[in-house]
Amino acid sequence: MHYVCPACESENTLDLTFPIEEYVCKTCSHLIDVAGNKNTKHLKVPTENVVLDVGQKGKIDGVEYTVIAIVVRKYGNSIFWREYSLKDSKGNDAFLSESDGHWVFITSMNPDDFKSKNSKLPTYAGRTYRWYENTPCSIDAAAGFFDERLDFSIATYKEYVNGTRMISQEKTSKKSEYFYGVHISKHDVKRAFRIAHMPYYTGVGIVQPYYFDIRQVVNIFCVAALMICLIQLYVYTSRTNETVFAETINFADVQDKEMVSKSFALSGGSAPLKVNAFSGVDNSWANIQLSLVNEKTNEIIYTSKDIEQYHGYEDGESWSEGNQSEEFNLCGVSSGQYHFLISAEKEGALPTFSNLQSPDSKVMISRDKSGTIEITDLFKAQTTTFTDGKTLEKDTTELGKLVKTSFGTSKIDSLINAEAPKLTTDPTSSNTYVQLKATWLPVSFWNFGFILFLMIVLFIALLIGRHFFNVSKWKNSSNTPYSTS
Repeated sequence: MHYVCPACESENTLDLTFPIEEYVCKTCSHLIDVAGNKNTKHLKVPTENVVLDVGQKGKIDGVEYTVIAIVVRKYGNSIFWREYSLKDSKGNDAFLSESDGHWVFITSMNPDDFKSKNSKLPTYAGRTYRWYENTPCSIDAAAGFFDERLDFSIATYKEYVNGTRMISQEKTSKKSEYFYGVHISKHDVKRAFRIAHMPYYTGVGIVQPYYFDIRQVVNIFCVAALMICLIQLYVYTSRTNETVFAETINFADVQDKEMVSKSFALSGGSAPLKVNAFSGVDNSWANIQLSLVNEKTNEIIYTSKDIEQYHGYEDGESWSEGNQSEEFNLCGVSSGQYHFLISAEKEGALPTFSNLQSPDSKVMISRDKSGTIEITDLFKAQTTTFTDGKTLEKDTTELGKLVKTSFGTSKIDSLINAEAPKLTTDPTSSNTYVQLKATWLPVSFWNFGFILFLMIVLFIALLIGRHFFNVSKWKNSSNTPYSTS
């Protein structure tokens, strides 16, 4: 196809064979009437946001198209959109419409297929379309070759929308045509025509899809939930929770020192180690320091826990707070050989007592709050002090031998710690021990439940987001199905 412009004598060619009635000279921008070979009008050149050129080729859905014309249409004084006319090798027409960076691929359709054209909810191919808006427009700029004369009168576009599809009725003073359009992503257009730069998009396009395919999201979430359930079922049936450590520790045995527990093995994948600590606190507190030691790597997980329990009677009502037991997890513990380093303390000093008398009535033992031991030789009526029970136990003097003989044991410190709670009148001193129990938890429903809950919350958020997305899409419509209040 070869034409010489009568206005500027420049050549205008296009590699297609179909009859045309008008073309716009690429050099002087005059609209040329082919039959009379004369210029009829000078047109503006489409430039702003125009990314395709006349004669450019590209493939859409496997069909190669050639851009034969570009028309910029105007609504009001400031709203513009671009229409690219396409033809395939068989002469079939198609169009690309771009507005604010949103693209629609358009083909002609038979008006008789669009049922109930006077209704706001007509149907096409089994889908119901909702009337969106009537848009009067005119031609602002044009370029290329046209197989029918351009109509510069006001045209009215009546648009119907169903998700990412639309039906557009173009009505002028001379004729009325119907077109079927579907959303096409700018990435597909860019790839089809090998465009370097695309116009930025703003707002929500009339047939723009939601950012997420809700149906695909449901399918993915259902498959993920099923897999999680199967994995959880396997873990539940193949593993069990196991108590790996349980021991009662006397406060006196860990005063100002750490106790090393027996070794225990943890097998399986990483899982929480649940620790339960109990102490008979009564209007008092106790504190446990616990270090979990990996015997292979010497890595240490340290934790400290307070146990508090208080109660009373005030203004005619009883009250209480705290608990005698606390439970906590050491998270993400991997398999291996471990032991605990344990230390503990409680409110108050060691149990104070007096009048611990030997069976032969020769010796009397007392202890004050500082832990100082007083030994009274009842026959001589003499009193001797020792700093603690261990010092007394190691004493080799005549008095030390007398104490061991009179009580019938060399383990005097252990005897004192055992008998002290029975003789003391200090309520906080009656609490002498803490019980620790550690349970290995390879079977946990917490992560399982949390992931399912998170999936449900995310799905609800997507539905809410889609609602507001559609509200924004229809905000310029006179027939929006959403409340505008």
